[in-house]
Amino acid sequence: MREGGAQGGADGPGTRAPRPLLEIEVLGGLSLSAGGRRLPLPASRKARALLAHLVLSGRRVHREVLVDMFWDGPDDPRAALRSALWKLRRLVDGDGVRRLVTDGEWVAFASDAVRIDLVEARAALEAGDGDPERLRRILGQPLLPGLDLPHHPAFQVWLVAEREAVERLRARLVGPGAAAGSPLAGGALHLARQRIGFARARDGTRIAWARIGEGPPLVKAANWLNHLELDWNSPIWSPLFQDLARDHCLIRYDERGNGMSDREVADLGFEAFVTDLACVADAAGHRRFPLLGLSQGVAVAIAYAVRHPERVSHLLLWGGYACGWRVDGSPELRAEREAILTLVARGWGRDDPAYRHIFSSAFLPGATPDELAAFDEFQRHTTSAANAVRFLNAFAEIDVRHELGEVRCPTLVMHARGDRRVPLEKGVELAAGIPGAEFVALPTDNHLLLGREPASALFLAHVRAFLAAHPDGQPG
Repeated sequence: MREGGAQGGADGPGTRAPRPLLEIEVLGGLSLSAGGRRLPLPASRKARALLAHLVLSGRRVHREVLVDMFWDGPDDPRAALRSALWKLRRLVDGDGVRRLVTDGEWVAFASDAVRIDLVEARAALEAGDGDPERLRRILGQPLLPGLDLPHHPAFQVWLVAEREAVERLRARLVGPGAAAGSPLAGGALHLARQRIGFARARDGTRIAWARIGEGPPLVKAANWLNHLELDWNSPIWSPLFQDLARDHCLIRYDERGNGMSDREVADLGFEAFVTDLACVADAAGHRRFPLLGLSQGVAVAIAYAVRHPERVSHLLLWGGYACGWRVDGSPELRAEREAILTLVARGWGRDDPAYRHIFSSAFLPGATPDELAAFDEFQRHTTSAANAVRFLNAFAEIDVRHELGEVRCPTLVMHARGDRRVPLEKGVELAAGIPGAEFVALPTDNHLLLGREPASALFLAHVRAFLAAHPDGQPG
């Protein structure tokens, strides 16, 4: 149960009056009540959908994101957003409590003194307490029925992702051991262990790869800073990988020079990265598969898809670029990145994470201090300082612009709207250069997705919808 914070009242020195409680139900239908009295909801479905999005997102949302999500018509969309926020503020604020917090750029719902049925059910599952029958009854209801907006795809994708998350909560209640009395008796949907093997690249380099899950295949091109064992349990990578492995037989591998693959290698260049992917695809044995690329792995995935069109059914690309900073970067950017190379060479392996933190803060500006600390430590164990510099030099020289027009499979390009490591325009350039590619900008500043953020659920929902829309791997 969420208890609201306290604020000063008129009860005398040293006492604080409790903040009035607002109760919100999203399971079985959106409803609000205070003091046992049901509150009338706005007549506008968009306003109700906006409230549900803010309540469940649990974070600040930029006004432009909300405008794009709900009001993309010819009328004044910002005026429509202001009108909806005014209606919602009258509904949820009151008695000296401000729950709808806005400024010139951002909107947020403050959950102090608020009880949300889904949040309480999720907390009870995580804590392993609560009455299982009551939880089954609560979670057995549909999430936000009647709030679908089929002509607003950004909201619809978010809603589908939220409903899938509720389905995963339900699975935890009916999984193995649930009848023993605890809703967590069957575990938190831990998957079967991954199976790790080794393949030999063309030059003899040993490449570690892993298979997990029982569904149709999905191959992930390696990106820098992978370690098959460490990233499977990493707070950064694990949520995404485990969600993908629920739907697929997920194939991952460690790039040469880092993780469990050979680290002392003569060739640490782009062409070697492409042949590493080829040797893993052959070892996995799947004739045809969707290929996922993240960050600099996007260029590797594109090159492989062009050279092996018979193997790749779909390209799923996140946070990528067609050419590195030495190819088309501004003089200022090149000077900055060269300086970073010097810092990496001198400080990568130190116990003091200050040097590695330069990367962490750029990759994950929205991470908590604990998440940043975990990622700092993860980086140190994935590769050596010398190889870190070699990787950065190789990435700086990437250039697959000439291959974009040769991609023949359905392609989904996604990018973080506020990416500080690889700017949004790099993703736009990729999508514009690949015939028929779809482009989606997601509302996050993080170059690497955090499993707990709404953008991660949106990413998964877009991947699932895209694969479903092109079941035979042919452009629609």
